Formats: sequence, structure tokens, C-alpha cells
Amino acid sequence: MAAAGGAQDPDDAVGPRPPSLRLRLLNLWLRRAVRPLADRPVDPALARRMMERAARTGGLRVPEARAEPWGDPAPGPGGLRLTAGPVEDGAAILHFHGGAYVAGSPRTHAAMLARLSRLARLPVVAPRYRLAPEHPFPAALEDACAAWDRLRRDYPAGRIALGGDSAGGGLALLLAARLLARGEAPGTVYALSPWTDLAGSGASIRENAGRDALLSARRLPEVAALVLGPGGDPVAASPLHSRFGGLRCLHLQVGETEILLDDSLRLARRLGAEGVAVDLHLHPHAPHVVHLFDGWVPEARQGLRLLARAIRRDLGLCEVSPAPPRSAGS
Repeated sequence: MAAAGGAQDPDDAVGPRPPSLRLRLLNLWLRRAVRPLADRPVDPALARRMMERAARTGGLRVPEARAEPWGDPAPGPGGLRLTAGPVEDGAAILHFHGGAYVAGSPRTHAAMLARLSRLARLPVVAPRYRLAPEHPFPAALEDACAAWDRLRRDYPAGRIALGGDSAGGGLALLLAARLLARGEAPGTVYALSPWTDLAGSGASIRENAGRDALLSARRLPEVAALVLGPGGDPVAASPLHSRFGGLRCLHLQVGETEILLDDSLRLARRLGAEGVAVDLHLHPHAPHVVHLFDGWVPEARQGLRLLARAIRRDLGLCEVSPAPPRSAGS
């Protein structure tokens, strides 16, 4: 697809690219400094502290970024409304943060979502939701439904882009299935490195166990048990098994070396066979949710730009010309 004015957007280049030097260094750092922590027994309190600290110390400033409280103080979960620069009023993005359902918050993803807002020229609403193990499934889905209903006071369903990353991507897909069942289709749906199978049956969990720079394959069943609680049903919490009748299109992005690669590939194959237009983008060599490292590695910006363009196209908005190259944090 050509950018406005006939110039070729570099993100449209055909064929795989070699990883950038920054991406190679990021993977090295993750493998040496973060992955050993992921291999330890799961400690939700520690995971929460680490994610909040990383957001405070590692995030790069997005020009004109603003974070405002969103939602009702009670009874809804509330959250943040994130913008960066001018945005259009008639549409919005509803994004659920990742963190394996046990950690994370709108604050931990604020920089990435402000960047998405800047690229898409739309406000991004990032709701809070209750976390496991204190609140096992389906608490998160109940809060996601409440967040959607609250946002629907301000926007028609067809003007909302619904998505998330990691566990939040799975949560967005579960919500999409529920909305489709009641005839309330979002304008578009996307998921970044989503966790779609809490049973952990994908072959990539074994095949990429030694390649994933961030996630631990051997701890995945432990996390799933915390999310589901005693007697919890992994099928009910896994959008891989959900029904998506009436879904027009789905945008998926995932790293080829992730243990969760098959969570996206299998969902894409099934929905594609059912007639859904699936846009699947594979990031070579990228870690889990590479988009969180926007400003540090160019692959993160590439993924966010592709997503922003897809969102605007699906919502019927005019295309935004790519900005000229700037420094890494701009």
C-alpha cells in the first residue's frame, strides 16, 4: 500500500528484514537479565512491581502524551484515556493491557498506547481489570464487558477498535466473541502476541522454549492455574475455542520465536477457514509484544504503525501520511 502522496512507506517493503542491531541487543539483554526471572516460580506481587518499575524507568517520552482518568469511579473498573497530539472525536481504541492476567495496568502500557494514539490519531482507552489469583477468571472478562458498555455511551460499536496485547489480547478476543454473540460487532479487532490457549497445547511452546527471549514455557501451566483458579475451565478462558460468527476482520501480530506463536497461528487458520479476513503479521526475531519497546527498537514502531493504519482503514477513516524520520524517542 502506498503512503499518501505516492511515497512508499518503508513498512510496506516486501520480504523479511534482518533484525536491527537494537533488536539483537534487546534480545540479548532480555535473555540474560529478564528471562532468568521468568524461569522462577510465579510470584504475582513481584511481577506487578517489576512491570510498574519498568514502565517508570524504561519508557521513552512520547511527544504531547496525555493520560487522563477514564470511566466511572464506581461500579466500573476505570482506567486511563491516552492521547498524544491531535485526535479525532468520532472513534476510539479500546485496549486491554497484558501481564498474564496476574500483573500489568494501564500505567505499564501507557507509553506504547500513547504512541498508538499518535500514529492512529485516535484516543486510546485502557481499562483496569481485576487480576488473578485474587480474582480468577471470569473476573477479568466481566470487567472487560463493563468497560465496553461504558465506552459505548460515547461511541457506536462500529467506531471502536477493540484489542489488546498478550493476556489482554486474549481478553479482547473473548470480549469480541461475547459481543458478536449479542449482535454488537466492533469496528475492528486486533491482538498483539495474544494468549489464546490457556491449556498450553500449541507446539511452539515446546519448539520455541529455547528461542523465546522473554517468556518461560515451563512456568506457563503455573500461571494458567493461577488465572483459572480451582476447578477453572481452560476452554472457557481460551479464545482459541470461541465462536466469532459475524467478525469481518482480525489483525494479529506475533513474534516468530515466541512460545505463544501457535496461539496466533492456530486462531488465524481456524478463523480464515470460517471466512474471516485475517491479517497475520509475523515479526522475525522479535520478543513477546515487541511493541512495548517502541523508541528502543525500530521493529516496535513498525508494528504499531501497521496496526494504526489498519485501524483507521477498518473504521473508515482517511489514511494518515507517515511522519518523517525522527530520533528514537520521538
